Amino acid sequence: MTTYFDDLETRTPEARAAAQLDALRAQIALVRAMPGACLPDVVVTSMADLAKFPVLRKSDLGNWQKAQPPFGGLHVSNMTHVFQSPGPIYEPGGSSHDWWRFGRFLHACGIGAGDLVQNCFGYHLTPAGTMFENGARAVGAAVLPAGTGQTELQVRAAADIGTTAYAGTPDYLKVILEKADEMGVALKITKAAVSGGALFPQLRQYYADRGIACLQCYATADLGHIAYETAPGEGMIVDEGVIVEIVTPGTGDPVAPGDVGEVVVTSLNPDYPLIRFATGDMSAAMPGTSPCGRTNMRIKGWMGRADQTTKIKGMFVRPEQVAALVAKVGAARARVIADRTGDADTMQVHVEGTGLDAATIATAVVDILKLKGDVICCAPGTLPRDGLVIEDRRTYET
Repeated sequence: MTTYFDDLETRTPEARAAAQLDALRAQIALVRAMPGACLPDVVVTSMADLAKFPVLRKSDLGNWQKAQPPFGGLHVSNMTHVFQSPGPIYEPGGSSHDWWRFGRFLHACGIGAGDLVQNCFGYHLTPAGTMFENGARAVGAAVLPAGTGQTELQVRAAADIGTTAYAGTPDYLKVILEKADEMGVALKITKAAVSGGALFPQLRQYYADRGIACLQCYATADLGHIAYETAPGEGMIVDEGVIVEIVTPGTGDPVAPGDVGEVVVTSLNPDYPLIRFATGDMSAAMPGTSPCGRTNMRIKGWMGRADQTTKIKGMFVRPEQVAALVAKVGAARARVIADRTGDADTMQVHVEGTGLDAATIATAVVDILKLKGDVICCAPGTLPRDGLVIEDRRTYET
């Protein structure tokens, strides 16, 4: 019988939408109360109004933090930690109950009171180690703050104290297990909560063959926990503390249900509200609800990066430029294809819509992309729904 972390996981879609709408309004109010806040004057009457706000990117945070350190003038409260990500970008953290919401994922992994978690995420500057430790505390598990490296010491500690669960990147547990085999040491790990890398099917099966149930989650340093598995192959269930949108790269417009797009997240953590934060990752929503009974939206997991910026004929072409082209010519969608003929780059611009004029579009391509390319007008619904607005078909093998 499935047990749930709390009642939020099984509430009706209507109840969830109403609660999230109230929380969203409160988050927007917190952001607008800060000096210099630049949110547009949008009255939020439904969740659909969220798409009227601009997408916030990590590069924006970096620029704001340089101008107004340490957090760019954003609302931050109840902070106990400061972390640093490449850039550098600084993220606040808190020590209150399940501040990053990882307890929900660890509970889904079967981790709880009586478990001893070997936490092999980093504790130095970056927040992952502290995030998982905070989540373990929320489910009543004890933690060995192992960090990364020193595999032989990791094995000895796991054996000596009787570690029952692992938290870390998907591949490092295999390194620990192989070192244990080499040392002739038996470990008691039966549960694994992983993130920060690809969990390939063969690796998951390797753990299953050794009696270890392994599930993965999706999280970022800025947002904390975003989505999590409850069973292999059933997608990732969106965390109850965030709102997830799947949008077209470069525009921020929500894609049709099931289409691939960029994951944009609104955090409902009142200590650090982020409105429409772009993760840079691609995914797609899955239909229906999880067989485990949790009712929130599901996503397919990581499906590539949204930053498709590509250099063609020595010029960078960016998704934002493709979005500007679509708006200017009144098209529904567009796709730039970079290819090569001999040693020369080529560019095609496929534009989808009705009543399109190729000559007019070609002029707009030069104006906006600063390049000439072959324009191909396509009937509505013919371009792939795979999230790509810039496709690079070039190979560099010869």
